[in-house]
Amino acid sequence: MSNTPSDTTPAAPLAEHLHRPQIRNFQPTSFEKDGKSYVLLRDPSMLTEQQMAVMPQVLQLVLLFQGRETLDEIAAKTQAPMHLLQDLVTRMDEVGLIWGPRFEELERVARAKITAHGHFPISCSASLGKDAQTCAEQMDTWLSEMEDPEIEGTILGLVAPHLDYQRGWPGYAAAYRALKKDQKPDRVIILGTNHFGIGDGVVVSEFGFMTPLGKANADKTMLAFLEKTLGSKRIYADQIDHLGEHSVQMHIPWLQHFYGDVPLLAALIPNPLVPPVSDDDARATTAQFVEAVRTSLTEIGGRTLLIASSDLSHVGPQFGDQGQITDAAASEVEQMDRQRLAAYCNKDTTGFEAIFAKDQNRTRWCSVGNMLAAQAILRPENVDLIDYQQVRDPNGISLVSSAAIAFSS
Repeated sequence: MSNTPSDTTPAAPLAEHLHRPQIRNFQPTSFEKDGKSYVLLRDPSMLTEQQMAVMPQVLQLVLLFQGRETLDEIAAKTQAPMHLLQDLVTRMDEVGLIWGPRFEELERVARAKITAHGHFPISCSASLGKDAQTCAEQMDTWLSEMEDPEIEGTILGLVAPHLDYQRGWPGYAAAYRALKKDQKPDRVIILGTNHFGIGDGVVVSEFGFMTPLGKANADKTMLAFLEKTLGSKRIYADQIDHLGEHSVQMHIPWLQHFYGDVPLLAALIPNPLVPPVSDDDARATTAQFVEAVRTSLTEIGGRTLLIASSDLSHVGPQFGDQGQITDAAASEVEQMDRQRLAAYCNKDTTGFEAIFAKDQNRTRWCSVGNMLAAQAILRPENVDLIDYQQVRDPNGISLVSSAAIAFSS
């Protein structure tokens, strides 16, 4: 881990792109060491194992690196010493947190490794257990604590959370308890959320994923159809986003546990409430992706299982709200969540989306896009709410809600 900025001027001349630095998306995480407070600037793309920490007051300088002002202008505005600013951007650049040649090189190296191996490396799913047996035992334990929801008809898909397993396991288990291990699908589609990536369209992975249970292979038949219909460049351009994205990867061990090696189509669906950066048709839209998937499933045939990896509300000081989460606040969030879920389970997707547009997604549901896409692809006869959960920080700092939902015919 990098140290906090030093008081010495960098030995090398400042690179051109650092004179007007622009930060990439990062996750700030507070921690303490030797009685001092720091903020870890984590790159969610995981392009390098190096990480950087700064003092909390330095974070305010970091947030000014938006590509609009030069270091000279920032120094004049904040009275921060120039040598500190230069040292800060140099260190951030080294770990790939600044847009520029260093980031592009780290991305190129990461792409090359993934291409050579043919799959994304194991990451967040490693928290489930050290090996396949440990993971299987843990999932069976969680599943045994949930009742069979006894969904009538054929299960077409699920909505399930993408919280970490430690907090979110009841939601995962409630959803997957609806499945039957003797009803193996011909393929699985997982629709995720692009939390921190670059892509502003649908981001498809042409590669498989490694988990503690082994490799999950990509569905080459589906991919070939999508490549022909939508174009390889449009769907794969930003697939490096899958490297650090957890929403797809958290579900793969559950599917491996139930069905073994089933061909997988993984796609990150954009937020419909946020317009694309550029309307140049260089990326596939959700509507185009949905139409292509529906057409391909008709032509290819067989049984498909779809998973919409979705968390709901994110509220509390951790997410920018004022005041701690109280029982009354949690109750209000649940009431709003259930209103939205009622529209969704009634298949009123127009009304469902309109709620978020009207209040600007007040409680920060993070997966409206893939939930809408799931119903558009499946067109289920029934949408049943199995379970609703809230995970609250004991200090009232945050609340994240989730739901388990089954689609059936």
